[in-house]
Amino acid sequence: MRLDHDLLIAGGGPAGLATALYAVRAGLRPVVLEPRAAPADKACGEGLMPGAVRALTALDVAVPGLPIEGVHYVQGAHRVRAAFRAGPGRGVRRTVLHAALHEAVLAAGVPIVSARVDEVRADATGVTVLGPDLRGRWLAAADGLHSPTARAFGLRIEDPRPARYGLRRHFAVAPGSPAVEVHYGTFGEAYLTPLGPDLTGVALLTSRRASFDEQLGGYPALAERFPSQLAVTAVRGAGPLRQRMRRRVAAGGRVLFVGDAAGYVDALTGEGIALALAGAAALVDSLRRGRPQDYERSWSRATRRHRLLTECLVAARRNPLTASRIVPAATRLPVVFGAVVNALA
Repeated sequence: MRLDHDLLIAGGGPAGLATALYAVRAGLRPVVLEPRAAPADKACGEGLMPGAVRALTALDVAVPGLPIEGVHYVQGAHRVRAAFRAGPGRGVRRTVLHAALHEAVLAAGVPIVSARVDEVRADATGVTVLGPDLRGRWLAAADGLHSPTARAFGLRIEDPRPARYGLRRHFAVAPGSPAVEVHYGTFGEAYLTPLGPDLTGVALLTSRRASFDEQLGGYPALAERFPSQLAVTAVRGAGPLRQRMRRRVAAGGRVLFVGDAAGYVDALTGEGIALALAGAAALVDSLRRGRPQDYERSWSRATRRHRLLTECLVAARRNPLTASRIVPAATRLPVVFGAVVNALA
């Protein structure tokens, strides 16, 4: 069968679109397969760390939004701040970021096909996706947190630990500071991201199944600051957040997973977009060199620091002996806290 493209990309979210941009720069012929119209919304903290801003700028993607100068942690009476040392991050609506990436991909001449990948068939010479009925040398599965492709290949590992979920809503409230505020509560965390002069994104990470208003009620000061009558968007949710993978390369190197589809720890450190960009760059580099089998090791190396720190923070969050001491410890060790934040940023 003839090859329609070098790289088929299942999923047109930020990970899939970034993979397409890296592929064009590597001299490959990609196509993006995405059934949703752009821009697509998703429950997201909407804070880009400085590393993500730099990566998007290097891809010639204009990054709009408000500058983010750092991160503020709040737990009871304890507060600690860490400023970004390598330039500001950005607070940007998910739809705005998706639109910017979508426009950059179209400007690069990459076709975006409105289609859902129903089935993947791989052989020694390439991959065929049924639904759009296209064939390529490789498939990059960027089909999200609950990747149907990962399920179809039997790569997901069930996790017995308690699940965590994310909820997000926007409020017509001026940001309280030029930083992301992280408030620690009994069952999770609340993230306040400055998105505009009179717009703040409120994202809740929680292990408790309850409505957004009930969850926000666990933070009395925030519930008063963000009353439901000032909400300007509906609530969006995502989860369970933790997704474990057996591996990120399948079908003899013909199918590779990127973004949330490659596995996910937690949104606690706010690094989803940065990790997706790092994974996309590693995936395309392995294909450019004709060594897709190297992607597993490259992905692991590119994401190791973030995965380790996130796992440690989530474990500390779940332990009753340490959960209430995270921010107090950071206030006593501000240099260490700043180093951790900037390592993640």
